Order: sequence, then structure tokens, then C-alpha cells
Amino acid sequence: MTELAVNLNKTINASIEKVFNAWLNAETLSRFMKPLPGMPDVRAEVDGRAGGRFTIYMQVDDREILHHGEFLEVNPYTKLVFTWVSPFSTDGSTVSIYFKALGDDRTRIDLRHVKFKGEEERVSHELGWSNVLEALSAMTVTPEVQRAS
Repeated sequence: MTELAVNLNKTINASIEKVFNAWLNAETLSRFMKPLPGMPDVRAEVDGRAGGRFTIYMQVDDREILHHGEFLEVNPYTKLVFTWVSPFSTDGSTVSIYFKALGDDRTRIDLRHVKFKGEEERVSHELGWSNVLEALSAMTVTPEVQRAS
């Protein structure tokens, strides 16, 4: 059996430091971790170090859905790896994010999420992560976020 995976990439118009740190800051993460367009900001808690944990509470209609995990690798400005636990995940589900500077204010993200219960969950996560990367991109190019660093 082949391991089901999502592989996405996105170029974001912001420095690699800003893009990398956005994943490790609860306030920032709460603003872009939106797998559905138009979702309200999530509630997030982040201990952004190897062995640290995160929790994300997504509001979907009248339900609050918990997602959480542990950072397995935190390599500043190059790589993040974390477990992904949610009602839709399976044991051993992990997300790896690779960062590459494309100049002072452009960063390429390569995201790989592995292990899903089935193809339906894989497709759903692919759409969700695509929306998350779009929200991150939109957020990092706003003047407000540029001043916040």
C-alpha cells in the first residue's frame, strides 16, 4: 500500500524569518490557520520548540474542532516537522514544512502531510492546507503585518 500524502508549495511575498516565525506564534497562527475560506480566526496555543506542543481550536458552524500535535523538528528558517492529531487524522500523521528564501522578501514553502485514513481525508486536507497557505500569503503581505515585526 502506498502512503497517502499531500504535497503543496507556495511562494509568499515576505521574508523567510517572518514566514517561519508565523507558524510558531499563537497570535499569528490563529489568523491564517483557516482550512475553509471565511472561517473565523482559530484559537491557538503554541510552544514552538522541538518537543513543544500546539493546540488549535477551529470553529466550524456550531462545533469547535480540536487539532493538536507536537513539534518533532524546529530548524530555524529551514524546516518544521510536527505531528497532526484531529478527528480526521490517523496514527503517525505528520506535517513537514520546508522554507527557502528567494530573496529578501520572498519565501517558498514546501508542505508535505503524510498518513490519512483514506483518499477522502487526503483530498480534504489538500484543500485545507491550500487555503491555509493562501491565508498566510494574504496575511504576510498586508502593511499591518509588515510593521508588526
